[in-house]
Amino acid sequence: MNDTPRIRAAIVDDEPLARQLLREYLSVHHDVEVVAECANGFEAIKCVSEQSPDLLFLDVQMPKLDGFEVLELLDREVAVVFVTAFDQHALRAFEVHAADYLLKPFAPERLADALAHVRTRIGRPATLSVARLTADARPDRAPAERILVRDQAKVHVLAVGDVDYIEAQDDYVCIHAGGATYLKAQTLGDLEETLDPARFVRIHRSFLLNLDRLQRLEPYAKDSRMAVLRDGRELPVSRTGYARLRELMA
Repeated sequence: MNDTPRIRAAIVDDEPLARQLLREYLSVHHDVEVVAECANGFEAIKCVSEQSPDLLFLDVQMPKLDGFEVLELLDREVAVVFVTAFDQHALRAFEVHAADYLLKPFAPERLADALAHVRTRIGRPATLSVARLTADARPDRAPAERILVRDQAKVHVLAVGDVDYIEAQDDYVCIHAGGATYLKAQTLGDLEETLDPARFVRIHRSFLLNLDRLQRLEPYAKDSRMAVLRDGRELPVSRTGYARLRELMA
């Protein structure tokens, strides 16, 4: 009787031939059961919620949602082996953050090595910082043009130009966009780092404002002001926030 725990795996890749090849390579590893194949990031998020795999073979470069965005939106911990064609700089980032990866094209032996590593880590608390890995693997990336928000099984993709302002709520942010609000599990500081600083200004420790929405500034109290938005809403502006605004609007 074989007591080796089975690993329930899902393959996430937008290329059918890549999924087929990986499944073939995995067929000789009898403790690995492929429970799903996903052709894009949205399918991967749904799969993790419904199938609860132990392991994702996750392509990094995919349309719609890339591999890093998939991880950002997952609602549970899962072991990950990145499948990537990234350059050596990005591979060093994976190594620093102890993330398993397969560099396309890879041999069956390299897959076996990655699985050996995975077997020692499944069931342990994850230590991977998705935000830090993303920043290190894509150091020259442009400011984000969209914000992803998960609402149970649904994923909202918000264009940053549609965002009016973002409000801190403990370890969450409340994103105000087009008359609707979206709650995202992320700190205001972390989200601010992904946005264009010439476009989004921290006007207060709890508020990040899209400059396009600013109508005027009004005095409010000693050393503070109020930002009046184009739709009439008012947000507090701290002394530091006012200095930032003056610098950008000079």
